[in-house]
Amino acid sequence: MAKKDVPLRWDRKMQQRLARGEAAALGELYDRFASLVHGLAHRVLGDERAADGITRDVFTHVWEHPDAYDPKQGPLRSWIATLTHRLAVQRLRVTETAALARGGPGTAEELERKVRHASVAARADYIVQSMPAPLRAALELAYFQRRDYRQTAADLGVTEDEARRRLRLGLQLLATAHDAGSPGAPPGYGGAA
Repeated sequence: MAKKDVPLRWDRKMQQRLARGEAAALGELYDRFASLVHGLAHRVLGDERAADGITRDVFTHVWEHPDAYDPKQGPLRSWIATLTHRLAVQRLRVTETAALARGGPGTAEELERKVRHASVAARADYIVQSMPAPLRAALELAYFQRRDYRQTAADLGVTEDEARRRLRLGLQLLATAHDAGSPGAPPGYGGAA
């Protein structure tokens, strides 16, 4: 329990520092989470410039509304990911709806499919980034390097049973990306918002 409390303690202290208006706290938070925010936004929007804008918007919101985060609801990382997801999906809907209104290709149903697909992809990215390093390493070997469980076990220096266990658990976590209220997703990080 003490190990789980350490990040939450950091989260509470960070929130307090932000509430006091400590610019250094915002810089620390940015250094820690900017790549997560930008990556999730880019995954949803598929556009570097738009992801930059969402990143700016997320950290502006955190700076202006530090009390919007409730440590009782989960880690700060999850709250920031949820905020990023919501803002990115909103921007995607606005952009795509405007394109449809101008007579662009597609339909409202295709837009919703695109939003759902982007949401699932962003949740999957978040799950992979958040999973323990041993599970992530096993999945990366199996998926990107096309290793089977025997080769994965040898590469990681673990038993074949342990490699199978890691791969199975990692894949189970990834499968939750399709579930709106998945346990692998941050609290409130479900649906297409």
